[in-house]
Amino acid sequence: MNTQGEAQPSTIAGERRQLTGLAYRLLGSLTEAEDAVQEAYTRWYAMSPPQREAIASPGAWLTTVTGRICLDVLGSARARRERYVGTWIPEPLPERTEWAGGGTWGAGRGEPIDPAARVALDESLHMAFLVVLESMTPAERVAFILHDVFRYPFAEVSEVVGRTPEACRQLASSGRRRIRAARAAVAPAAGQAALIRDFKEAWESKDIPALVALLDPGATMTADGGGLVGTALRPVEGGRNIAQYVVTIADRAPGLTLLERTVNGRPGLVAQHTGTPVTVAAFEVTGGRISRIWAVRNPEKLHAWTEPATIG
Repeated sequence: MNTQGEAQPSTIAGERRQLTGLAYRLLGSLTEAEDAVQEAYTRWYAMSPPQREAIASPGAWLTTVTGRICLDVLGSARARRERYVGTWIPEPLPERTEWAGGGTWGAGRGEPIDPAARVALDESLHMAFLVVLESMTPAERVAFILHDVFRYPFAEVSEVVGRTPEACRQLASSGRRRIRAARAAVAPAAGQAALIRDFKEAWESKDIPALVALLDPGATMTADGGGLVGTALRPVEGGRNIAQYVVTIADRAPGLTLLERTVNGRPGLVAQHTGTPVTVAAFEVTGGRISRIWAVRNPEKLHAWTEPATIG
């Protein structure tokens, strides 16, 4: 490896935003992502200056170490999430531009990628996408995200996953099949925004027939309270049942304010009580109707909505 002199601290610090963007996609948790990136930086600064100077690409080194840390975290997270109270939903994030981590990161790294296999960075932040990632094994998830989303060649992915490039190719292919099997036709953001606005207004007016008309008959609503706040422990299924459920919530929580916000890059809603966000809802729209709702109420997952924060 060629010696180029130790990278400037500002250059090293400049990697944090995109490292956190990568780690969030791998872990589905901003808190865990920030911890993983911090651990990678700790390991960097634990090396002696000569050791750091011998690393030609500090960014690539930090990416590899962050990926390995995330792989370890994913292994232990599976056991923790089995003990989780209710359904575990990835942590929702505010406006996409604050979290995307750079649209060309990883491009041109020496291996052409089939455009049909490539996943856009913004799509990889959508809640529906992150939920499917939860069904993957840790190795599948890391290989798929590094290759299909961030365009890393399998030779470099193998250094993170600890398997051969061919094995990583198979892992990414398996992850890709899971995504394709679950992927629905994505509604244009403008069309989804109008639909979510209508849903908000019908919810505020407690208009059950209007809500039912906006929901797919087979829609599913999944809530995540983490055992810290009251919420449905099992998914609410069926458009009419969801409509009745959200109206019941409105009856039990007078003074609830609904705000239209971007959630993981798509139009969503934030419910506030006395000015504090208490629920962040992400939506999936299929065939002009709402087909999935993910409502995150666990306060430990709402820090990004209560405290100014950016990846960086």
